[in-house]
Amino acid sequence: MANKLHSLGAPRAGFAWGANAREIDMATPPAKPVPLKISAAPQNITVDLKRTAMIVVDMQNDFCAKGGWVDYLGADYTPDRKPIKPLQKLLPALRKAGVPVIWVNWGNRPDLANMPPNQIHLYKPAGTGVGLGDPLPGSGAPVLQKDSWAAAVVDELEQRPEDIKIDKHRISGFWDTPLDSILRNLGTRTVLFSGVNTDQCVLHSLTDANFLGYGCVLVEDCCATTSPDFCTEATVWNVKKCFGFVTDSGKILKALKK
Repeated sequence: MANKLHSLGAPRAGFAWGANAREIDMATPPAKPVPLKISAAPQNITVDLKRTAMIVVDMQNDFCAKGGWVDYLGADYTPDRKPIKPLQKLLPALRKAGVPVIWVNWGNRPDLANMPPNQIHLYKPAGTGVGLGDPLPGSGAPVLQKDSWAAAVVDELEQRPEDIKIDKHRISGFWDTPLDSILRNLGTRTVLFSGVNTDQCVLHSLTDANFLGYGCVLVEDCCATTSPDFCTEATVWNVKKCFGFVTDSGKILKALKK
């Protein structure tokens, strides 16, 4: 037993060391691939379930619920609720297949100490009104503040204990967050993207992932936006043209059942 090697790191994809008192084994074999063929555009794809992660972006009360920030601003928040039903079916199936689910949400510091003026201006262009960190009329929840009701994931989507949660404070989930480090430690090569808004936080998280070398897959019916339809059309076109692949939850579920 003294020579037994203990795993250090994330063994899911074989990205770990073996360790005991006498030695460190940095040559642990990679996990055997678990290929999954998915119908997609512009080409069909085969991903390795052992090296794939699912990211869910900003499915939060402020964007997707009555009484949230988008609702307060007078916009129709209901389009942002469209991913809820497909995600309710897809996420359990992915977890069962061993794919990590990563929730990437706006979660600002109460003091906004890492938010420069240009970011605050984006959401309070005239310097007045209800912007980041300001209390919502009615609930009093501070807009997109970490641990507030406003920043919480909608009740309809279950977050499991094994899921990974990451707070962001920019439109991209990769900027100044541990997301890239976590994905690399998991041995991730392919990332499935879902959430809101398709043309904003989802797209720019996806493009950053592309620049970092990940294979990127937009799960179209698990994404939504309150922007005009042409914004979604442009996003889907650009993902297929420049940044990755587009599929839907039905195609992934069908592939998982084979």
